[in-house]
Amino acid sequence: MANNIIHSDQMYIDGLASNNSAIIQSIYKKFVPKVVSYIRNNSGDEDQAQDVIQEVLIVIFNQAKANKLQLTCPFDAYFFLLCKRKWLNELKKSSNKGVTISDEFISTNEPVEELLAQTEIFQEKQQLFDLMFEKLGAKCQEVLKLSFTLKSMEEVAEKLQVTYGYVRKKKSLCTGQLTQWIRENSLFKSFKIT
Repeated sequence: MANNIIHSDQMYIDGLASNNSAIIQSIYKKFVPKVVSYIRNNSGDEDQAQDVIQEVLIVIFNQAKANKLQLTCPFDAYFFLLCKRKWLNELKKSSNKGVTISDEFISTNEPVEELLAQTEIFQEKQQLFDLMFEKLGAKCQEVLKLSFTLKSMEEVAEKLQVTYGYVRKKKSLCTGQLTQWIRENSLFKSFKIT
């Protein structure tokens, strides 16, 4: 991706990352109807379409917040294909239904496919992190969550009413345990190191 130019639609990614309500409304107005139509024409209903859209927007938001998403293609193509793949995966999970897929929206656009692959890998990494994070004890989770949201470890110590030294030590131990569990997981070993 090093040679790819950032697309002007990056504003949608940046808008999602900053919770810009005007951008989010614009996404719903411009891009959501196509996804809803596709899902309704392919064994789904309005509620299922909205669920898929929400899940995809959350994934894009998380990836954008992690500064790991630079759009090199139109947002429409990227968003639609993410939603389409999500819907097809949902259909596979409930494969006892008869499925007819209308494939009028096929993409052979390499930047889109590359971005989709990056987003799917990001989502898998996020799911692995979340799964391993849930294995941590309550105190570890609390210390790490606060260290993610507060500006300094001093603030974390103050919030927890413990010493700065305790918080630093606890964060180090918890991060070490989390990292170890992630690295030992077979899913981690299947990721490309990027």
